[in-house]
Amino acid sequence: MNLKQQQYINGKWVDALSGNTREIINPFNQEVIAAVPEGDEADTKAAIAAARKAFDNGEWSETPATERGAIVRKIAELIERDKEELARLESLDTGKTVEESRGDMDDIAGVFRYYAELADKNGGELIDSPIPNSISRVVHEPVGVCGQITPWNYPLLQASWKLAPALATGNTLIMKPSEITPLTTIKVFELMEEAGVPAGVANLVLGAGSTVGAELSSNVDVDLISFTGGIVTGKKIMQAASANVKKLALELGGKNPNIIFADADFETAVDQALNGVFFHAGQICSAGTRLIVEESIHDEFVSALVERVKKFKLGSGFDEDTQMGPLISAEHRAKVEEYVETGIKEGATLAVGGSRPEDPELQNGFFYLPTIFTDCTTDMSIVQDEAFGPVITVEKFREEEEAVKLANDSVYGLAGGVWTNDIPKAERCVKKMRMGTVWINDFNLYFPHAPWGGFKQSGIGRELGKLGIEEYTETKHIFQNLKPEPVNWF
Repeated sequence: MNLKQQQYINGKWVDALSGNTREIINPFNQEVIAAVPEGDEADTKAAIAAARKAFDNGEWSETPATERGAIVRKIAELIERDKEELARLESLDTGKTVEESRGDMDDIAGVFRYYAELADKNGGELIDSPIPNSISRVVHEPVGVCGQITPWNYPLLQASWKLAPALATGNTLIMKPSEITPLTTIKVFELMEEAGVPAGVANLVLGAGSTVGAELSSNVDVDLISFTGGIVTGKKIMQAASANVKKLALELGGKNPNIIFADADFETAVDQALNGVFFHAGQICSAGTRLIVEESIHDEFVSALVERVKKFKLGSGFDEDTQMGPLISAEHRAKVEEYVETGIKEGATLAVGGSRPEDPELQNGFFYLPTIFTDCTTDMSIVQDEAFGPVITVEKFREEEEAVKLANDSVYGLAGGVWTNDIPKAERCVKKMRMGTVWINDFNLYFPHAPWGGFKQSGIGRELGKLGIEEYTETKHIFQNLKPEPVNWF
């Protein structure tokens, strides 16, 4: 494997200044798959200085937008060329199935292609001026130096959502991937170098959030922080970013409701309810972990879910029969186990799962059985808190208004779903649901040209779509008087 397992700062592949390294573990069997530099504040400051210099000298920001777009498009082509290697790395790093990782690579290439096409489509506009013989125009300029912090669950996908629009709009950047899943991000920086991204424009620092992330958030030479991750860390970043009133783009997770009406297509709703949660062992910010099921079909629906769940095939992501891989780490599995124990103490009924698998072949991995709780109510912490694992809570409702009220009873507002064949009813629900994305008769579908982000404590701003590119620009109004004359006020 020809992978540069180093940091990338100012156009050079480098080790950490401290010389420290971190071992990267395969969550399927705990084997060490790589050793990477463990950067800290000193590495981060060096990367920020490189990005600041590269932005201030204008080499990238003043490059014609069509040329920037061509380089971003080249990155997409290189991702497609190296799709199999990237998918393999992603599955080694995260434990997800290689089939899912291949699909991710297609989506990632699509994100770079989308923003490559938008690169020269944001030239500004002329607006009416109240003054004769004048020109009033609005232009969009790059924000500057961008700090980008990505999570461990979809390492390269989340990176693409940040890298592509930042590069297309002429910014410079420092990316910090999760310290436990950096391998595909390292590889894509190698591809960006091959595509012709100039030195200093895109920098990669590997290390912990407590050091690298904290420095990015507080350093006054960083103009924007884009972060995807947990709500607790997001609040710390907001506080640190106040040092120089940075722009913020935060996606902080969700506890996403999936409303199932009795008139929905039953089998499809069951299948999609499972798909909405158990991909990547439930480690998805948009997972539909709160099922809100109409009372008349509740028992039948739960029975159907349980029967399907009992047949899940857990195993290696490289086994074609595997449907669900392991959790990311021993620490994360312990958190999921604590969450399940809390649900039992709160009085929820454990319908299936709730333990580690007994299969001897799975004992070296961080596996946890798919789990369903019934008899859940919104006053339970398992209904309110994000488990980020293969756990579903099921609530009942009788009336449409009750379903919407339950769905909105959360500090989060990332995504939700409605299953019904009554489209006017679906539209009434969607209008009242306080979430950034709501699916009707689908779940967890996203694509590059649709914006992604949340209401309430699920975050600030949007990624993807045209709004995603706006996060990386500042809007400037320019007024030009073509025939200046004295005012004679004084």
